[in-house]
Amino acid sequence: MPTPTPSVSPSWTGILERHTRLAALGALLAGVVTVLAFAPFGWRPLAVAGPALLFILWAGASPKQAGLRGYSFGAGFFGAGVYWIYYSLHLFGSAIAPLAALITAGFVLFLALFPALLGWLAARLRPGLPRPLWLMGLVPALWVLLEWVRGWLFTGFPWLRLGTAQLDTPLAGYLPLLGELGGSAVAAVLAGALAWILVEGRRGAPALAVVLLLGAAGAGLGQVQWTRPTGPTLSASLLQGNVAQEDKIDPAQLPLSMDRYRRLSLEAAGSDLILWPETAVPAFYDQLQAPLLDPLARRLEEEGSALIIGVFTYDPETGAMYNSIARVGGEDPAVYHKRKRVPFGEYLPLRGLLAWLDAYIQLPMADLSRGHGGWTLEAAGITLGPSICYEDAFGAQTIRALPEARLLVNVTNDAWFGDSIAPHQHLEIARVRAVETGRPMLRATNTGVSAVIGHRGEVLARSPQFTTHILTARVQPRAGITPYARWGDGPVVVTAALAAVLLPLAGRRRRLSPGRA
Repeated sequence: MPTPTPSVSPSWTGILERHTRLAALGALLAGVVTVLAFAPFGWRPLAVAGPALLFILWAGASPKQAGLRGYSFGAGFFGAGVYWIYYSLHLFGSAIAPLAALITAGFVLFLALFPALLGWLAARLRPGLPRPLWLMGLVPALWVLLEWVRGWLFTGFPWLRLGTAQLDTPLAGYLPLLGELGGSAVAAVLAGALAWILVEGRRGAPALAVVLLLGAAGAGLGQVQWTRPTGPTLSASLLQGNVAQEDKIDPAQLPLSMDRYRRLSLEAAGSDLILWPETAVPAFYDQLQAPLLDPLARRLEEEGSALIIGVFTYDPETGAMYNSIARVGGEDPAVYHKRKRVPFGEYLPLRGLLAWLDAYIQLPMADLSRGHGGWTLEAAGITLGPSICYEDAFGAQTIRALPEARLLVNVTNDAWFGDSIAPHQHLEIARVRAVETGRPMLRATNTGVSAVIGHRGEVLARSPQFTTHILTARVQPRAGITPYARWGDGPVVVTAALAAVLLPLAGRRRRLSPGRA
C-alpha cells in the first residue's frame, strides 16, 4: 500500500488536538526563533521559517486554539525581541526592578494580542477556502493589516516587521517598490508556501513555483536604480561622544558634554557636514547658544563646515519644549521638531490616569510637545530629510521629506538600551528607510552604532560601540523618487484589505454552492 501524502487533516489535526500545550509551546518557540532573523543575528531565512511553523499550528485549529497559539507566538516574539525596554525603565529611568519588569511584561503581552487576533481571524474566516489560498492569501493579508495597525495604534510601534528582515536577501528588491509592509507581505506569502509544502508533501509542490517566482522577481527588482546621483559628493563627520547615560542626564556633567562635543567638532572641521547625536548636550538651545554654539559655528564656517545638532528647544510664547535637530549658525538657524514622541519616555499618555507613575519613573524631559513645521532642513547647500530617534521606524513619515531631500539624517541616543540588541535592531531599521527612499542616510548616535548608510541599505562606514569616535565618510546625494516614496503604504494596505474581505466571501460562496458539503 502506498504511503499517504502528509496532510494537516487528519494526522496533524489529531496530534495538535491531543497535545494543545505542545502546540502552544511550539508557537512560543516559533516566536523566539523568528527574532533571530533580525539584527544582530541576521539569520534571514527564519523570518519565513518561524511564521511558517505558526501557520502550520493554525491550520486545522479552532478560532480559540488559533488565538491562543498566536498569543504564545507573540509572547515569544516580542518577549525575546523587545525585552530591552526594561533597561531604560530600570537602569536609567529609576524605576524599581519589579515595576520595570511589570511594565515591560505588560507591553510584551499587549503586543502579543496582535498575532492572537490574527490567528483567531484566520481560523474564523477559513471555512470554504482551499488550503493554499488560505495559507498564501488570507493569512498573509491579515498579517500585513495587523502589522500596519500596530504601526499607528496608540502612536504606533512598528518594530520587528517581517519586511525589515528582508535586508541582505533577494527580497530586499521589493522595499523601494512596496515598502517595509510590502516586504512583510512577500515574506508571509513565502511562509504560507513553505507551510503548504511541509503539511501537504508532494501535493504542495506547486508552492515551489511561488517561492521561485517571488525570489526571482525580488532579485530582478534589486537591479533597478530608482534614484540617481545628483551634485558632488559630500564629506560628513558623525560625532559619537560616548557620554554614559547616567552622566548625560546629570546636570553636573553638562560641562563635560559641552567640552567633548566642542573638541570633537573642531577635530572634524573641514567636513561639509558635522552631525551631533540626539540631545548631545542635554540643555536648551538658547542656554548653549552664547557659550558654545555660536562661537563654534563661526569657527566651523571658516573651515567650510555646516554644524547640525540634536538639542532641546523651548518656545517661550507657548511654554512648549521640543526634541529637535538644529542647523547652527547663520541669521536664521533651521530647526526640525520631533513628531513621534516615545510614550512614557518623552510624554506620559493618559496623564490624568497615569500621573502616579511620575513618582516611580523619573525620565528627564518627559513632557515634550509634539513637533510641527517643515519636514526638511537646508545645510551645506542641499536639502536634508531629518528624523530623531525612533522616528526612522516610520517609513510613512520619512517619505514626507521627499522628493526634495537629497540625503537622510537621523540622530538618536540608543544608550537608553545599554548593551542589548536594541541598537543593532535600530540600525537595521534605518537601513530599511534608506532602501525604501533610495537615499543615503547619516546616522549619528551617542554611544553607537553610528553609521553612514548607502542608498541600497549597505553600511558604508560604522563606528564601534561605546567609544568616543568621529566617523568620517563621503556620501553621494541622490534625486528622484521610488514608487514607495511616491505612494506610501496605501497600495499594500488596500490590497491586503481587499484580500481579507474577498477571500472569505469566496470561501463562503464555495462552501454554500450546490454539490459541496
